Amino acid sequence: MDGRERKLEAFSRLLDVQERLRKECPWDRKQTFESLRPHTIEEVYELADALMNKEWHEVRKELGDVMEHVVFYALLGEEAGVFDMADVCNKEADKLMFRHPFIDWTGWKGNPKAEACDKPMDADAVEVTWEQVKQKEKDGNKTVLSGVPASLPALIKAYRIQDKARNVGFDWEERTQVWDKVREELGELEVELEKGDAESAQKELGDFLFSVVNAARLYHINPDTALELTNRKFMSRFSYVEKRAKDMGKSLKEMTLGEMDELWNEAKMLERTKA
Repeated sequence: MDGRERKLEAFSRLLDVQERLRKECPWDRKQTFESLRPHTIEEVYELADALMNKEWHEVRKELGDVMEHVVFYALLGEEAGVFDMADVCNKEADKLMFRHPFIDWTGWKGNPKAEACDKPMDADAVEVTWEQVKQKEKDGNKTVLSGVPASLPALIKAYRIQDKARNVGFDWEERTQVWDKVREELGELEVELEKGDAESAQKELGDFLFSVVNAARLYHINPDTALELTNRKFMSRFSYVEKRAKDMGKSLKEMTLGEMDELWNEAKMLERTKA
């Protein structure tokens, strides 16, 4: 059995297992699109954690969980008579081919015609082309930013908003220009904090964070990933401080800030040693 046959057989097995569960498992039988949704969100976050940790055995497991949800939704769609797994796969394949017009798909997998780009494209150019082609798919009521999910976490949403605007040409001419905006927003935030106006300060903090996300994007740094790495670094160091304090027979509340800083610096030194 070659690699493709093995993959198709495995996917077919998953379809069969999910169909049987839908018929015979009490929990699966009562699920709906709405009831399954929160579980799907949880599974995606678990996959995100595994990816951040580079725990490949966990990535494999969590990918399977996410795929199982895709299969389940397709089965629910088939029962409702609105779509099935074949529709899902074919729609995605059609969309991918349409959004990559620089590849000649003519006659490939039954595709009747495609207009191929006559010049090579780098990754940045592909992103711009992707957004431009997506606009051709939209009806008259949709806008450039309408494809950004409302429920995205704010940090990721800010990045996606800016990235979509960039893809239609709304961006800084030079990325270094963004630092003037960052400094401007920081100054406005400091002014409102000094005034003690909580509502205005909150707005200015949002503007400042948005400008920092913009800077990260321009320098090809994912702000969500960067912040998560810092979160984990802080947690690791703080856990070290907490453990060392316990070993010394003290609680953190009994320690001075200077004492905690000393243990914090120990944690940093240990990180450098391990690196």
